[in-house]
Amino acid sequence: MADTVDTIHKAIVREVSSWPGVTVGRHRFGGTEFRHGRRELGHVHGSRLADLPFPLLIRNELVAAGRAEPHHIHPESGWVSYFIRGDQDVQRVIELFRLNYNRPWAQPAHVSRM
Repeated sequence: MADTVDTIHKAIVREVSSWPGVTVGRHRFGGTEFRHGRRELGHVHGSRLADLPFPLLIRNELVAAGRAEPHHIHPESGWVSYFIRGDQDVQRVIELFRLNYNRPWAQPAHVSRM
């Protein structure tokens, strides 16, 4: 189990940190934080939980589609949580980080279909 846990965390860190402009550091509440410039893309707590901030409307779409859950501590915020249960969740977590990195809703011709 320890090898799988370590592998999950490393796989997420390896992928997200490879994107241009992304920096990795220690999150203030523990875990590994990813930033793009001054903006936090989100953070992972080991290999069990990912928390990511989104605009509230995007967060609502992600939750409604079953792609994430409301934040485990601040469920009314724009933050989402993704509980990582195994290797099969690594790609889903990376997709959420990629969505926050690309920020398609911030583009002028954004159509809500993520």
